[in-house]
Amino acid sequence: MTGNGTLDERYLTFLVRQVEPVTNLNPLRTHWLLLAEMYKREFTWFVPNVDNRLLDGVALREQLIDEEEGGDVPGYWLAEPCSFLEMLIALSVRVAYVSAPLEPDYWFWRMIDNLQLRSYVDDAYDDNVRMDILDAMDRIVDRTYQADGNGGLFPLSNPIGDQRQIELWYQFQQYLMENIDV
Repeated sequence: MTGNGTLDERYLTFLVRQVEPVTNLNPLRTHWLLLAEMYKREFTWFVPNVDNRLLDGVALREQLIDEEEGGDVPGYWLAEPCSFLEMLIALSVRVAYVSAPLEPDYWFWRMIDNLQLRSYVDDAYDDNVRMDILDAMDRIVDRTYQADGNGGLFPLSNPIGDQRQIELWYQFQQYLMENIDV
């Protein structure tokens, strides 16, 4: 996002609080730099219906406005493209809704685990880590993970169809049926 620096900083803090306790300041355990990198990356789509994930992501901004009781938010900021982080958090919220009692933070970190990014804590952050994060986001956006979902958010053992051609919501549904006792 490129909007107001202070507003972006407040919003990033708001987003991080959705998935990681801000009270934990130990750089051996925090993922602030990973999440900030995801916040910088625009999430784009080309598979039908993935635009719904963007709408959900951008809707998180309204929650910040509500939390700040209206706050002074410029209109252009609300119109900024959806970030990768917003999309992941919004998807986690939607996924948790249908998989109760599992919470959004559980699903967020499960997707981060599936991308093999969880070990990238702030203390380990360097240019190589940054490149791995960028590569993982590119795999999702460009749909260059494997047809069975490996390398993506929802890897499957027995996929129904090429996961690269399937909307993220339906990928999740297959993943849920294969991995969680419902």
